[in-house]
Amino acid sequence: MEWLAVTVTLLVIAASIVGIMFYRLPADITLLGALTILLIYGVFDRANGLSIEDGLKGFANPGVLTVAVLFVLADGLYRTGAFEWLGLQLLGVPKSQLSAQMRAMVPAAVLSAFLNNTPVVALMMPIINDWSRKYRISVSHLFLPLSYAAILGGTCTLIGTSTTIVINNQLREEMQLSMFELSIVGLPSLIVGLGFIAAATRWLLPERRPAFTAMDDPREYTVEMIVQAGSPLVGKSIEAAGLRHLSGMYLMEINRRGTVIPAVGSETMLQARDQLVFVGVVSSVVDLQRIPGLEPAIDPLFQLDGPRSLRRLVEAVVSTSYPFLRMTVRDSEFRSHYNAAIIAVSRDGVRLTEKIGDIRLEPGDTILLEATDGFAKQQRNSRHFFLVSEVQNSSPVRHEHAWTARFLMFSFVLAASVLTRWLPGSTATLLSALLVALLMILFRCTRASEARRSVDWNVITVMAAGIGIGKAMDVSGADDFIIQQLTHIVGQNPHAMLTAVFIIASLLSNMITAKAAAVITLNIAQAASESLGVLFAPFAIAVIMGCAACFATPFGYQTNMMVYGPGGYRSSDYLRLGVPLTILVGIVTLLIAPWVWPF
Repeated sequence: MEWLAVTVTLLVIAASIVGIMFYRLPADITLLGALTILLIYGVFDRANGLSIEDGLKGFANPGVLTVAVLFVLADGLYRTGAFEWLGLQLLGVPKSQLSAQMRAMVPAAVLSAFLNNTPVVALMMPIINDWSRKYRISVSHLFLPLSYAAILGGTCTLIGTSTTIVINNQLREEMQLSMFELSIVGLPSLIVGLGFIAAATRWLLPERRPAFTAMDDPREYTVEMIVQAGSPLVGKSIEAAGLRHLSGMYLMEINRRGTVIPAVGSETMLQARDQLVFVGVVSSVVDLQRIPGLEPAIDPLFQLDGPRSLRRLVEAVVSTSYPFLRMTVRDSEFRSHYNAAIIAVSRDGVRLTEKIGDIRLEPGDTILLEATDGFAKQQRNSRHFFLVSEVQNSSPVRHEHAWTARFLMFSFVLAASVLTRWLPGSTATLLSALLVALLMILFRCTRASEARRSVDWNVITVMAAGIGIGKAMDVSGADDFIIQQLTHIVGQNPHAMLTAVFIIASLLSNMITAKAAAVITLNIAQAASESLGVLFAPFAIAVIMGCAACFATPFGYQTNMMVYGPGGYRSSDYLRLGVPLTILVGIVTLLIAPWVWPF
């Protein structure tokens, strides 16, 4: 029955690859379905099939648990704006397109060495978008290099990517990598990769028009922000504070102690308690809230009780049944009735010049509110509003906890590095991450409810199910069958086999995502080392780097997909730039891995 087990396992895996690649089925559901089929087969073929115990071990795998906990750490850093300043400081003033690309890629690579790539790219995209507009550089020459730099930066440390963490946990205890051991091959790959991207972009990556911009949003608001006393903005010019060239928004005037300063110049110096009047779209209002030292200038009569960290931005459209039509906001006591504060009003594209308290709301007005968590849910079916929707990612940034979050992240890296002297790498990383995640919650860098929501369960499911499928390949003999076929092609040469493993890993990562490819390819690599009678270490490095080399398609890695629409890219752009980059990373890996980790 062994031949039947091999056939069933390979057919299930092949069907999963086809489903993910050609029919764009969700990777988590597809792999979970594949694991279920293999578990059912294992009930009938106990000798060669996958047992329930082995199939579900992935869900208790320390590497998978570490990835889940690292999402909490990243959430704490994001909600405190801990590393936004790094991107802004390093971007500076570019002298050319080449300079702009390097200024965009280096911060992304540095951050991605210690954080999950996805939040790094999500954090830097709006910053780079504004910056590119300011200096008239096409985002299509910046966003894809940004994604590639984040991927390459993730290969420099053990925690740089979730794929590396899971693969490292699958290695035997004496073979597990330390925090910075992977940088021996990751850092040269990063340097070569960034150099190639900067040199080749002008020829291989055409300038594309973005598929959408922030200015496509038709709803414009007039928003007043106040410069807090003690703010880092005090004493800075409008230009130096980054308030001159905001995407989708412009600074209309400053109200300084009753004196209005119109047509604000770039060299105007900011003072404490200045009221800055901005006009722009809602997404830019969210960006304003992320600037340290700025907060909405809400009349004390309308302010909400409790900390701002518990509030959200909500948009609502006033209905004909609104009970306070044509009454001023002040007279209607809006805050008392709805436990929400109006911070801006949009009416048919016309800018309303009155103070918020003096505006008389009319049917069809779109109001931007600062409200508590439950407002959208409570008012969604209310007759007072036609539509109520929460603005995504609009929680105020907890800048006061930024240094705490930075210190905790540094402590995590230090603890994980030191503990590897006494504990296996995966155990040291998990224990350090658990402790720091709890401290992030304790010191209010993130809340418990936010920490739960921050975990990307799609990623966790892909990894856990993939580990189970990898075990099915082992117990059924499917991995040995694949190696037998590879041996017929490449022979008994370990270098040729190492090359084949890298190619398989990179091909699968571009087709079915890096995380799914990693756990499947790892078993093939393990069988290859055993069949040749050589050490497994260089093959493990080839799998890690091969799965990271997912540059040739937009759907191979999440950050590639994130920049696809905003950059206006086509699939052919990924092939033109990604295939040569994959080859370069492969050459670096295949030269260094057998030298540092001998067969």
